[in-house]
Amino acid sequence: MLRGLPQETNPDLLVGFTTADDAGVFRINDRQALVQTVDFFPPIVDDPYYFGQIAAANALSDIYAMGGRPLTALNIVGFPPKMSPDILKQILLGGAEKIHESGAAVVGGHSIKDNELKYGVACTGIIDIDKIITNAGAQVGDRLFLTKPLGTGIITTAIKQKKAGQTDIDFVTRLMATLNRDGAELMVAHGAHAATDITGFGILGHAYEIAVASKVTIRIAFDRLPLIPNVLTFAEAGALTGGANANREYLQDVVYLPKAFAKARADVLFDAQTSGGLLVVIPDDNAEPMIASARVKNIEIAEIGRVEPRSEYAIIVE
Repeated sequence: MLRGLPQETNPDLLVGFTTADDAGVFRINDRQALVQTVDFFPPIVDDPYYFGQIAAANALSDIYAMGGRPLTALNIVGFPPKMSPDILKQILLGGAEKIHESGAAVVGGHSIKDNELKYGVACTGIIDIDKIITNAGAQVGDRLFLTKPLGTGIITTAIKQKKAGQTDIDFVTRLMATLNRDGAELMVAHGAHAATDITGFGILGHAYEIAVASKVTIRIAFDRLPLIPNVLTFAEAGALTGGANANREYLQDVVYLPKAFAKARADVLFDAQTSGGLLVVIPDDNAEPMIASARVKNIEIAEIGRVEPRSEYAIIVE
């Protein structure tokens, strides 16, 4: 579909949709650029306040993935007329608190009547032109880090299926509502070559975007991946999303999985995430200093793989 659209030729558009990056970047002067993105979706949890927090954190994550700093946010709402207005108030309150936590300001928004509740945010940030982080900068020898555990799609599906307990609900809710600000500041400070946030295409889909844009192969060690507690158990019980099936079909020819690889493990890799962590590509020389800095600042990061020369597969899982 996108191939049928005209390509943008504005010289001030520094990052557009051609490299599947998380946000657009538009130069406003010789030193700075705007970072712009938008994201919205139906409720992922039952509590309207936390739904608002998660949706806002998810949208803001695109700004962080580019190395930018959020400035402003616009609410986007589709709201069923028969619902109580207090539900919308709680959603907007949760969203506003996360936006303010990021340092950005809520400057307005737009709402329509809709049969299905939807909420999200259009965000604008700012970035120094010489510090833009895209999908296309990964280099052979770089090391890969992930800033949040995987499995939000499986856990939220288990919640819908009444298989998850309150501990599972509380953990995944807090996780999805957590901003990627600390991880973004860490990767910028240590010269990340590339980065993306892990959302609907799962860890493999977003790693594939980096591999294609950077013309490299990414090797991921499954046993080093941080996982949400009980995620493999719920995967084995069939708590799988339609998005995971779509990701599996799309990536089947570009991802190598060992022949004896357990299905539940593969399900985690293809799982569509909501407000996931940052996948960060760090130069080898900067990796140990970043790990030390993360330890001092109590920022959770996990080293999960490395960048290799392009081979038959864009992604190799071991």
